[in-house]
Amino acid sequence: MEISARSYLLGLLDWVTATGSWAFFFYFRKVNIEQTEFVATESFYWGVFLIPICWVVLYTIQGTYIDVRRLYRIKTLNLTVQATLIGSLILFFALLLDDSIQGYQMYYKSFFALFVIHFTFTFVPRIVWTVMQVYRIQQRKEGFRTLLLGGSDKAVSIYKEISQMKKSIGNEFVGFVNLNGIDRLLENEIQYLGHVTDLEKILNEQQVEEVIIALESTEHERLKSLIARISTRNIKIKILPDMYDILSGSVRLNNIFGALLIEVNTSRMPVWQFITKRLIDIAVSAVSLIFLFPVYCGLALAVKLSSKGPVFFLQERIGKNGRRFQIIKFRTMYVGSEKNGPQLSSADDPRITKVGRFLRKTRLDEFPQFWNVLIGDMSLVGPRPERQYYIDQIVAIEPQFLELNSVRPGITSWGQVKYGYAENVEQMLQRMKYDLLYLKNMSLALDLKIMLYTILIIFKGTGK
Repeated sequence: MEISARSYLLGLLDWVTATGSWAFFFYFRKVNIEQTEFVATESFYWGVFLIPICWVVLYTIQGTYIDVRRLYRIKTLNLTVQATLIGSLILFFALLLDDSIQGYQMYYKSFFALFVIHFTFTFVPRIVWTVMQVYRIQQRKEGFRTLLLGGSDKAVSIYKEISQMKKSIGNEFVGFVNLNGIDRLLENEIQYLGHVTDLEKILNEQQVEEVIIALESTEHERLKSLIARISTRNIKIKILPDMYDILSGSVRLNNIFGALLIEVNTSRMPVWQFITKRLIDIAVSAVSLIFLFPVYCGLALAVKLSSKGPVFFLQERIGKNGRRFQIIKFRTMYVGSEKNGPQLSSADDPRITKVGRFLRKTRLDEFPQFWNVLIGDMSLVGPRPERQYYIDQIVAIEPQFLELNSVRPGITSWGQVKYGYAENVEQMLQRMKYDLLYLKNMSLALDLKIMLYTILIIFKGTGK
């Protein structure tokens, strides 16, 4: 989710218009609805200071400032109507409902005036902003850095159809990547950037914002592999329409005048749910670290007495978008348990201490990860993070595993609840199916359900 300088500029514009709209509404309500003299009281100044901030917070939660370069007229209208309705209802019940009135009609007039005034003040500058931005894109004065995967006749056809449109749809081609080592028919049109084996390097160097995959529908496995490799990044993916039937998850059709491409919708949840999920992560982890401090002390003492070595165990894991971080757990094994290299544990693993076996069954060894959640490495719920050593082995068998790195890893997950700890790569692949299913159905309600099941496992001590 991109927050750019333009996002801050639009946020500043919204703050200015929200300030003006509340000041005008306050004046209009006093003079025209209540028919009294307008006086700039202390409550007026507090409202002018605080209420615009609340509006900008609401817009942020709504996702208005995510990738504002892609705003278009209908989307701007929808966002403004939704936020104005929600915000007006909140202000009405919070500030206006307790006012002394002569009749209930004044309530209706106040709410209607608040909605119309705020919508007008907000929408007019926004639509001007959006129209100017769309015009610049259509005139090819700016666009989205686009990489074309493929060099066959199909790729040439897609490129020519998009580039020859009278009005640009925003694709600014930086070059193409060869998929089979043979087809390079686009070399006379755009820059050849290399073979698909170097895709990650090319995406980074060219700062790619969109990818169009020109593959035939018969190449299902290659398509899945490419989508998995790209989906961990903040990049829009478009594919040919005859590949629709092989995709799981939601897609969106984009009619590009004469051409039709399918945009793979990599957004797992609505933006407001993502933001709410992060706020819940911060609140729950902060409260847990404070109120569970006595539990931490007791568990730390038990771990220390169980065997020689440190209380906590730190290990490098791979997080969102391939970012490396140090996961923290209560130590459950004897020191030096991996002196011969990475090893997965099993049910009767002699490397696990007696206390460690209890901690694993109750998931109490994961409690220190509330710190990882608080600092943003992890979430309360999400696919469990793995080591690069095992990721390489899994991806060689099933490239879709990379999709799990498109979100923050979690302390608990659907795979962890349903399957438990994996003892080998094969079991990791089985657990992956649950986590991929979680990715396709992410919601706050599902997170709550997984957390409730995890709590049951903690109290019953039935974790595998």
